[in-house]
Amino acid sequence: MSHLKNKSDQVAGKTKEGLGKASGDDKLELKGKLQNASGKAKEKLEKAKDKVAEKANDLLDKKDKKKDDSQKKD
Repeated sequence: MSHLKNKSDQVAGKTKEGLGKASGDDKLELKGKLQNASGKAKEKLEKAKDKVAEKANDLLDKKDKKKDDSQKKD
């Protein structure tokens, strides 16, 4: 769900930026740029969080496998 929200922020930001440029409204253009940048930053953070969770799960799986293998030997 947050992926869609991040993309939505990017699209809304680009729209505001374009409207601001077209109308000469510098504040609206800046708000659009900030909203777009915020959406991109959140998206990158979400991807990084997913990668960390994946690596943590891989390490836990390896630990569990070693534990299972050592119990089988006993």
